Amino acid sequence: MKRILLMLLLIMLVFSSGCSPNDTQDEGLQKVTVLLDWFPNTNHTGLYAAKQLGYYQEAGLLVDIIQPAEGGTAQLIASGQGDFGVSYQEEVTIARSQDLPVVAIAAVIQHNTSGFASPTDRNILTPADFEGKTYGGWGSPAETAIIKALMDKHQADIAQVNFINIGAADFFTSIQKDIDFSWIYWGWTGIEAESRDMDLNFISISQEIKELDFYTPVLIASEDKIASDPELIRKFLQATAKGYEFAIASPDEAAALLINNVPELNINLVQASQQYLAGQYQADAQRWGEMKLEVWQSYGNFMYENALIESNIVAEQAFTNEYLP
Repeated sequence: MKRILLMLLLIMLVFSSGCSPNDTQDEGLQKVTVLLDWFPNTNHTGLYAAKQLGYYQEAGLLVDIIQPAEGGTAQLIASGQGDFGVSYQEEVTIARSQDLPVVAIAAVIQHNTSGFASPTDRNILTPADFEGKTYGGWGSPAETAIIKALMDKHQADIAQVNFINIGAADFFTSIQKDIDFSWIYWGWTGIEAESRDMDLNFISISQEIKELDFYTPVLIASEDKIASDPELIRKFLQATAKGYEFAIASPDEAAALLINNVPELNINLVQASQQYLAGQYQADAQRWGEMKLEVWQSYGNFMYENALIESNIVAEQAFTNEYLP
């Protein structure tokens, strides 16, 4: 029944978007490029909502949402190859420590919903159970540091973990063949596991160590863009906030809208993920997108103390709430 309702919503959105911006209406709008961090998913719904529902157009913007071909989003935004990007506090912290002038301008999700997942038959209930198991990751030093921090808390030895680099390989394929546990975002991969009736044990990073409740993902812009066109930042965030507020208030409609823009996505997964993230986008913050100084300070300290960055960052310069509506 839910699938039928979602299909009806899709049909309605297709017809309602028949009056979407055409070439004539686009004249006079400021062209803006937004670089995604990954393939389109429910982390990005607010962007697509703002575009399809006309919020960007109302703000005088013509927004193009694209996936970067290669290279990290922070590097691309710092070099002027996009106006805005979807990134992570980890990436921004590393960039700032390397003097790349990127700034987080909004938190897409308020709390870190990621963690380490494993099928229940692997009996990984706490980080101590990582010993003797095989971890599949993407080869980032931050992965090792976070796993070590979690294991140290439980008096376990990271030397007893077998690390395999699986890159962007599918979690569900890898977990059946080569690995015992991996790092996932519950709002997408965890929800997909539920839809597959796959029982997982999940160790939440932020619940294990408070300092790891960092912002992931975030929206970013370059210092140059902020300095040269602060009104653009303000208009973009005003419209984007409306998009995420729509996704919070109307998750089913938001799911249909995302599918309308990215039809190759799984309808059932998008709908379930959207329901979950509706409560996560703003969570306990006073407004969508707001960030706290202590979160940036504590995570920057964690990265510095674990030698993930050579020099610590000035947290006040890494983010701003100034342009949020």
